[in-house]
Amino acid sequence: MMPIALVRHAGTLFGANRFRATGLRAAGLKTGGHLLASLAGAIGAMAPALAQAAATYVPMKPMPGKGQPVPGGYTFQDQYSPIGQEALRMHDYVLLPVITAIVLMVLVLLIVVMARFNRRANPVPSRTSHNTVIEVVWTLAPVLVLLAIVVPSIRLLAHQYQPAPKGALTVKVTGYQWYWGYTYPDNGGFEVISNMLEPAEAVRRGEQPQLGADNRMVVPAGVPIRLQTTGADVIHSFAVPSLWFKLDAVPGRINEKVLMINKPGVYYGQCSELCGARHGYMPIAVEAVPLPVFEAWVKSQGGTPAPLPTPAV
Repeated sequence: MMPIALVRHAGTLFGANRFRATGLRAAGLKTGGHLLASLAGAIGAMAPALAQAAATYVPMKPMPGKGQPVPGGYTFQDQYSPIGQEALRMHDYVLLPVITAIVLMVLVLLIVVMARFNRRANPVPSRTSHNTVIEVVWTLAPVLVLLAIVVPSIRLLAHQYQPAPKGALTVKVTGYQWYWGYTYPDNGGFEVISNMLEPAEAVRRGEQPQLGADNRMVVPAGVPIRLQTTGADVIHSFAVPSLWFKLDAVPGRINEKVLMINKPGVYYGQCSELCGARHGYMPIAVEAVPLPVFEAWVKSQGGTPAPLPTPAV
């Protein structure tokens, strides 16, 4: 909707400018300088209106396959946060090759043992009870495997729990039975209550049933977010798979992690802690938007935009 509004607005202004230029020619002002000056004035007058239109919040349409489950999916969702991309690389290029190698090696050993040491092929069993080489190998090999895994694992863990940088946007997430509340302390302290959409309404809006929410957690893309979680009644868990983010919401306690979303979009999750009868009806909808649009959304909620770092997107 926003690009259409921009095109309409620009078309109206350029149409007015064309009418103005026609009037000038009719008055005898035929020099190129006058026309260029008139055009420059029209563009200058159009710029603030275009900037204002660009900073208007309109709920974003979700993109199929982005930030949500896909039919027939069997692996991780595509990642849209720096931590998620690092974790996915570790899974694809460290864990998966190591797991595959171990499984294949054990399979080969089982086949060899079944072929060479069954009763028919080896009627007289060996009475060997000690082999130094084998014992050294089966002791050192697991140690080497663990060393290959532990270094990237600790690095990833440290990156996930780095403190929020100065100037990060703070969003407090409160888990209720059975819905979410999103509070923005840096923008006036208003709270947005988010409930699951009815299935028919979710489909009408182009969202998956049991994932769509009436009010989303709106945040700027490319900006570090200090995400704090707590529970109002029982333990909940705020989890968004495509952002590689999961943090428990515990009553009487504030948990905190940094979240940064690389690209604008709508990203879905669900409560991941068994929290009561309607645990399965607590969807999470995170909408990442450009910074000017986020500031417009804050104003629409009665809040005040706060200075934020320059987005990295």
